[in-house]
Amino acid sequence: MRLKGKLAVITAGASGMGRAAALLFAKEGAKVAIIDINEAAAIQVAEEIKAAGGTACALRADLTNAQECRGSIAAAADKLGGIDIFWAHAGIPGTDVVEDIDLADYELSMSLNVRSCYLTVGEAVKHIRKRGGGSVILTASISGIVGSQLSPLYSAGKFAVVGLGKSLSLRYGPEQIRVNVICPGLTETPMLRGFMGRNASDDQAAETQKRFVGMIPLGRVAKPEDIANTALFLASDESAYITGVAIPVDGGFTAK
Repeated sequence: MRLKGKLAVITAGASGMGRAAALLFAKEGAKVAIIDINEAAAIQVAEEIKAAGGTACALRADLTNAQECRGSIAAAADKLGGIDIFWAHAGIPGTDVVEDIDLADYELSMSLNVRSCYLTVGEAVKHIRKRGGGSVILTASISGIVGSQLSPLYSAGKFAVVGLGKSLSLRYGPEQIRVNVICPGLTETPMLRGFMGRNASDDQAAETQKRFVGMIPLGRVAKPEDIANTALFLASDESAYITGVAIPVDGGFTAK
C-alpha cells in the first residue's frame, strides 16, 4: 500500500476527481477526510470507503466562507488525528463574461478558486508540520498554464494557483512539506458542461467539446481516475524529491 498509515484530507472530495482520489487513497491505505458543500454526497463516499474496509469521515463546508475554510481543515485534522496529505481541490468554472461582469460573479470565482486554496493550505500546513512534513497538492488547470478564451477569469485564478504552489514549495520545503500543482485538461466530471459555456445550448457545448478533443493528441477527455492517479503519485513517497512543479494531465494538449 502506497499510503499506508497516512492521513489525507481532500476538499471537493464528493464527486469527480476528488471522489476518485478519496476512493483511491483509501484503497492505498490512507485514512481520508472528505470535505464538500454537498454533505450527503460526501457521506456517501465515506460510507463507500468504509464498506470496502477503509477509514473515512465526511465534513460539510462552504469554502467561499473564510471561517469554514479554516474550520473544516481543523475539524478534519481532529477527526483523523493529524494531516499528512492535503489536496486543495475545490473550484468552479466561473463566468465567461468580461465586459460588464457582475462583481458578485467575480468574487465567487476568486473566493473559491484562489482564496479558499490559500486559506485551507494555511491551516493544513500547521497540522502537516506536526507530523514532520508531508504533501500538499493544489488543483489548477491547463488554463493556469495557457490562457483560456472561454473564461479569462477562471484562467486568471488558476494562474494564481500555479504561482501559489511554486511559492509555497519554496517556503515550506525546508520543513519537508512538498507542494505541487495538478493541471487537469478536459475531464469527465459533473463540471465539464460548465466549462463548455454557461450560456451555450447543449448543441453548442457539444460542438465546443468536440473541437477541443480534436486538439488533444490522445484523442479523449480525461477520466477522473487519470487525475486521481497523478494525485496518488504526488501524495506518496514515490515523489519524495518532487516539489514546486505544475503537472499538466491533459493528454498532450499543452505540448504544442
